[in-house]
Amino acid sequence: MNSPLIDLPAKPKLTAEDRRCRDADRLQTIRLRMLVGQALHDRRIKTPADMGAALGMPPADAVKLMTGKQWREGDVALLEAAAAKLGLRVPDAASR
Repeated sequence: MNSPLIDLPAKPKLTAEDRRCRDADRLQTIRLRMLVGQALHDRRIKTPADMGAALGMPPADAVKLMTGKQWREGDVALLEAAAAKLGLRVPDAASR
């Protein structure tokens, strides 16, 4: 009997540069979530419907974006757009 694990292709390794970029994106995602979350808190926006309206997206997507535990490609752009929608100044990731 063959094990199903033997048939799986090897997972490609990320290059050092790709890892650095991904880590930078993760950090920027955390910073942006904190920035946007604080702005929502300051405005007393708590419900998913209100979050969605404030961020200009469906409520489920807004909650998923703000509470996501796993990094996803594209989160930085969505969070930057949400910050801009709230009128927040987003610090440049390269300046850190």
